[in-house]
Amino acid sequence: MTTGFTVFATAIGPCGLAWRDDLVVGTSLPGTDLRARLAKRFPDAVEGPPPPSVRTAVDGIVALLAGAREDLAAVPLDLAGVPEFHRRAYEVARAIPPGKTLTYGEIAHRLGLPGSAQAVGQAMGHNPFPIIVPCHRVLAAGGKDGGFSAHGGVATKRRMLVIEGALADEPTLF
Repeated sequence: MTTGFTVFATAIGPCGLAWRDDLVVGTSLPGTDLRARLAKRFPDAVEGPPPPSVRTAVDGIVALLAGAREDLAAVPLDLAGVPEFHRRAYEVARAIPPGKTLTYGEIAHRLGLPGSAQAVGQAMGHNPFPIIVPCHRVLAAGGKDGGFSAHGGVATKRRMLVIEGALADEPTLF
């Protein structure tokens, strides 16, 4: 098995992606020590150019964060070790198109588990594939931001939603 990672420029700053063979095993949003974080999460990975199938995912992420309506739902993910409930929640989240959002409660309902909004929130908080599994498109009740455990926190979540057109730019006084 070949495991690697790459760091690449996007409109919100450098992002990272790790792969094993032709499957994405994780992504990272901009933040301090990005390479060190990737190396810690994937100690057997070597930095280098991704294979063509993974390069397509990188190109899609770059385009999405530049404002394109890129759909990353077909990017192949390595879900080994991901709990079944999380997998199901990620599947629903991956179906949310750019520019749209759902709440944790709406995902719970789509899973046939009303009342499990908090569990959906926990699943999103453990998402190893931010951007590809668009947890930033999942909001708290009433359309509130909710949390965002990826690097950059809620500010990054809001910025990504503005880029996608799901939120208006922050109002100004003038």
